[in-house]
Amino acid sequence: MSLYKRKDSPYWWVKLTVSGLRVSESTGTANKRQAQEYHDKRRAELWEQQRLGVKPRRSWDEAVLRYLGEEVKKKSVGDDKLHLRWWQPRLEGMDLTQITRDVVDRYKQESQRSGVSDATTNRRLQVLRAILRRAALEWDWLDKLPRFRLLKEPQGRVRYLTREEAGRLLAELPEHLRAMARFSLATGLRQGNVKGLRWAKVDLERCSAWVEASEAKGKRAIPVPLNAEAMRVLEEQRGKHPEWVFTFRGRPFEFKTSTKAWRRALKRAGIENFRWHDLRHTWASWHAQGGTPMHVLQKLGGWQTPAMVQRYAHLGMDDLKRYAEQVRIEEGYDLATPEMKKGRRSDPKSLNAMAPEVGLEPTTP
Repeated sequence: MSLYKRKDSPYWWVKLTVSGLRVSESTGTANKRQAQEYHDKRRAELWEQQRLGVKPRRSWDEAVLRYLGEEVKKKSVGDDKLHLRWWQPRLEGMDLTQITRDVVDRYKQESQRSGVSDATTNRRLQVLRAILRRAALEWDWLDKLPRFRLLKEPQGRVRYLTREEAGRLLAELPEHLRAMARFSLATGLRQGNVKGLRWAKVDLERCSAWVEASEAKGKRAIPVPLNAEAMRVLEEQRGKHPEWVFTFRGRPFEFKTSTKAWRRALKRAGIENFRWHDLRHTWASWHAQGGTPMHVLQKLGGWQTPAMVQRYAHLGMDDLKRYAEQVRIEEGYDLATPEMKKGRRSDPKSLNAMAPEVGLEPTTP
């Protein structure tokens, strides 16, 4: 019987065989007339798939499961799951072909009205786009990929500490977080790379460490020269664990560093609007203020493009001023135009009008 009831379900079920393809599934309704309509529609769809080569319909739920299965080792899979939880009640049960630009735009506006930042809305849209692109270009589940625009985001946030503020924060942090924060300020490494640092990736004799390409955000290996402060931190950590550099109660870090202890330390230190990642911003800002060239800072920080380092360029103005002084005009040179000179009264104080014009000369060291 092609339309039947099951003891474990309140809905009608269909059992179909079309050109050797067997399908048994719920109609999703307890109404027999609606179930019969579903049955007839599915039979027609299966015939089109088998005889005419029409692609089988695929649901959003199927696509999400396949995507997460393929991205299980992705570093940001946790963030993807967070954004997919927002999409699930809105797209659950929908065919991929039903996710049109109008549908996406409607939910984009809903996300904006909810009060989240444009960056959060864009992250939601990006994971949606990633799944739809894979369904169209790799899985062959979609014939047409809906196009939609992301929102414009402000330039990257740069929040950094002065050295006095950094000292106050370090004094308030518990020992395990203080060690990691000191190392972050000394090297600029991201939180995940500091937490996951192993002794096997440290060469104390050469004062260096490295981050494997597989562990780096940009998928490129990062060499990490260790300055005196970083070396002091490592020396203090020696002997605490045979494999991991930074631990908590004898075990490697398995949680984020933005804990209650971190937030309370910030409050006691009188520091607001500061995240753990801002330690990296602080490190880069101190480098820029100290005159480190941008191309060197790019290599030290493991950034892929120069554009990602330019956010710190304005902090190196003192160094730029020193270079600006390389070009100057000879004292006594009259900058007045010929028209200005004609209108100038004869004045013995205006002796610079009599000075010969001279060109630019290099500054002596």
